[in-house]
Amino acid sequence: MKAFGRLLRDNPNYRSLWTGQVVSEIGDHFNNIAVFSLAVGATKSGLVVSGVMLARAIPAMLIGPAAGVVLDRFNRKTIMIASDLIRAAVAALFILTVHRHDSWLLYLFSGLLMVASPFFTAGRSAILPTVATADELHTANSLTQTTGWTTLTIGTFLGGASVAALGYEWAFAANAASFLVSAFCISRLARPGIGFRPPRRALDQTQVVRPWHEYKEGLRYMKSVPLILGLLMINIGWATGGGAAQILFSLFGEVVFNRGPNGLGVVWGCAGIGLLCGGALAYTLGPRLSFTNYKRAIVICYIVHGGAYILFSQAQHFGWALVFIALSRAGVGVSSVLNMSQLLRIIPNNFRGRVFATMESLQWSIMMLSMAAAGVASQYYSPRAIGAVAGALSSSTALFWGWAHFTGRLPEPVRAGVDPAEVEVHDEPRA
Repeated sequence: MKAFGRLLRDNPNYRSLWTGQVVSEIGDHFNNIAVFSLAVGATKSGLVVSGVMLARAIPAMLIGPAAGVVLDRFNRKTIMIASDLIRAAVAALFILTVHRHDSWLLYLFSGLLMVASPFFTAGRSAILPTVATADELHTANSLTQTTGWTTLTIGTFLGGASVAALGYEWAFAANAASFLVSAFCISRLARPGIGFRPPRRALDQTQVVRPWHEYKEGLRYMKSVPLILGLLMINIGWATGGGAAQILFSLFGEVVFNRGPNGLGVVWGCAGIGLLCGGALAYTLGPRLSFTNYKRAIVICYIVHGGAYILFSQAQHFGWALVFIALSRAGVGVSSVLNMSQLLRIIPNNFRGRVFATMESLQWSIMMLSMAAAGVASQYYSPRAIGAVAGALSSSTALFWGWAHFTGRLPEPVRAGVDPAEVEVHDEPRA
């Protein structure tokens, strides 16, 4: 914790990035609780929740390639501010959905919100090594991710309570205001003489007119680094069950345990607590793990994640369900911090936007299919049965990763992202 405090005190750029993250992500979770509660409360159907999630996933999937190219071509700070301002306007429009009995506006505004989101989320990942110094990168990555899970915990608990007490309009207004605060915080980022435009070669006429060539260049780079390709594959594997899990959170809170908006908020909040604990553990373990032990730890994480989710789905008592969902998310938290630390070390600055946007886009693509399948299945099968399948699918990722590791297909990559003028990461001690 002292390292986190020191980073926030001594690095004004990271402090601004972090402050914007805190405010906007809490607002996001107010929106999530309000939208899902509004959808499920009116219909009691997992199909409507699936529709909302698909409305969010499809734009994120389609816009990802364009977002990556834009972030690797133009000023990332400017793009992130524009994303926040657009999302603030869209978030305010959700107020129009409160007194309607149909769901099409929920789908429309959810989709519009996600059109702008990849430009910010991938941009924040791409910009992180630029605002963190050599010795701060691991701490900055850990704090960024654990902050996201802290805001998940706080935002969902408060979101569920506030929707129940104050109504849906207040939650949507708070979400819109949070994006404006985030835009102001990003505007305070400063890098004199260098800025936040990634270094790149001059564009010829073909590349200017056909950015697809740049995107394919990014794909070729990802394919050339086995670890990046492996991480992409396990993200896809996790998403086969992870998409269904997003649908099931709402169904378990509202339908299985009959807890209303508060129950939905508590389920999400306990998931956030698990992620936070996992992130804290990963922060401690990260510098102590050799590359080989890092790969072994990922196998364990996915087994714990999927197995605990199956137990969550079968728990008869609400308290035990909360324990298991926290344990499941703890496994996700450890793997997420460790995997991102590896990516930040090895991806060159000029490829970061395309790599992070592509990974996010492909993950959303598989989640979209998983969510659609879960939504349809919810009309024929119980949430508990669907949850068991979702947990098994997520856990199966450990099989692929373990096979790739033990057969030597995941060699330690060159740390091509290390730039003495930007970021330098010391070698991890061998365990």
